[in-house]
Amino acid sequence: MNQPLVRSPHDLDGPDRSAPVRPGRRGLILRSAIGGILAALAGLAAGSVAAALLGTRQTPVVAIGSAFIDRVPPWLKDLAISLFGTNDKTALRIGILTVLLAFAALGGYLAVRRYWVGAAVVIVLAGVAVIAAATRPDTGQTGFVPSLVAGAVALIILRMFATRLSGLLDQPDDAVSRRGFLQLTAGVALGTVAVGALGRVVGGRRSAVTDARAALQLPVPPSLDPPAGVQAAGATPWATPNDDFYRIDTALSVPLIMPADWKLRIHGMVEREISLSFEDLLKRSVVHKWVTLTCVSNEVGGDLIGNALWSGVLLKDLLTEAGPAKDADAIQSTSKDGFTAGTPLSTLLDDRQSMLAFAMNGQPLPVEHGFPVRIVVPGLYGYVSATKWLVDIEVTRFDQFEAYWTPRGWSELGPIKLSSRIDVPRSKASAGQVTVAGVAWDQHVGVSKVEVRVDGGPWQQAELATDASIDTWRQWHWTWDAPRGNHVLQVRAFDAQGNPQIESQAPPAPNGSTGLHSVDIKVG
Repeated sequence: MNQPLVRSPHDLDGPDRSAPVRPGRRGLILRSAIGGILAALAGLAAGSVAAALLGTRQTPVVAIGSAFIDRVPPWLKDLAISLFGTNDKTALRIGILTVLLAFAALGGYLAVRRYWVGAAVVIVLAGVAVIAAATRPDTGQTGFVPSLVAGAVALIILRMFATRLSGLLDQPDDAVSRRGFLQLTAGVALGTVAVGALGRVVGGRRSAVTDARAALQLPVPPSLDPPAGVQAAGATPWATPNDDFYRIDTALSVPLIMPADWKLRIHGMVEREISLSFEDLLKRSVVHKWVTLTCVSNEVGGDLIGNALWSGVLLKDLLTEAGPAKDADAIQSTSKDGFTAGTPLSTLLDDRQSMLAFAMNGQPLPVEHGFPVRIVVPGLYGYVSATKWLVDIEVTRFDQFEAYWTPRGWSELGPIKLSSRIDVPRSKASAGQVTVAGVAWDQHVGVSKVEVRVDGGPWQQAELATDASIDTWRQWHWTWDAPRGNHVLQVRAFDAQGNPQIESQAPPAPNGSTGLHSVDIKVG
């Protein structure tokens, strides 16, 4: 005969806290938690289908994650990037999903005893997602609906599990109730998988955009052969492949824009507004230029930097055609997902060839890097210039707006700082002749010299590779007669005017890191 779940009043005088949890109670807790988790997963699957049908990216996880990104302080953003690098968004998704499922398990446990107590947990979670989606700048009129649908479906499934499991409160080992729970679990799990698959089929926009990207016929860049680089194992190549190019932005789910649907409006403090389609853009004069981009979150010696051949239309020509007002000093560029950047107008009108880029290394922009059109401005950190999925440019003044990162503690202007990095050797080397190599950069200023030293000794001048442009990094190498033992290599660069890089250590916030890159090497 099964033991009762609740102890008799006679046991209350001296409970045995060391007694193990009864199998029946432990099983009920586990089953109720599973029920809550499955209810949440079913809701998320239904929400994905609703998002696909409505053509919105605002699934519950994306809505909550995007709201979190919008409100995260700079120090936490830097911590996430330092811990996870370009996988920071994957880590955020996993973290959000883990928290959601943990609360869902709690809701399942509570719902078996009192349904509306457990349901309240689900309602709060859904409410957070609804509010997060509704307050996003790119949500549209229906962006909150997927979270609403997810909450409703989760409540229905939770009710089914609570009803099925409530019979176990008095008879925790009842075979009939257990069998019913397993049948319900299997049904919900299979239904969730089917609905999730339906969401992927209905949400085929990613495939459509991928197909449209592959079908594009873009102007072919001339034969711009990269300069002779450093020939050393492990040395950073001159050109960064598209798949290896760093990606740091605020889009938890990347905007999917068909080239035929893309429109750009240039307006604000101008004599005449300009509206461009993608076809209009391709009819204009196209430039091809090697440019190195750097993220302001890059730590000293970090890899949030890449060099690519960009193709596009000069912003200078478009802005000149629009006729900026004499007192305008900035543009505010806006992404499809609502991100904004404030860029000095002077950097778009000078000789650095800032552009609306539609190709990267001879291929249409990857979706993750801003397809179909993004901004590329040599010499500025991305947070003030490199707007992806561009849809709007307003000519304005810095005293009339705040871009996305400015109120979050980052500087209004973001000129890139002179820096250098050792790429090889990384940790070990064999005694004798060792090639030390890396890159140095100071976009739109240029690098004139790189020096290396060992164990704090005298600085030794490295050999620079061919200088293709002041807007790209420069490869360098130095031959070291390495003795056995543990050593510290250090590098510093000088700009085109002969000024050395800043040696004092500073974090990325608020306007870029400084300091000398050092590498510990064990020579055997």
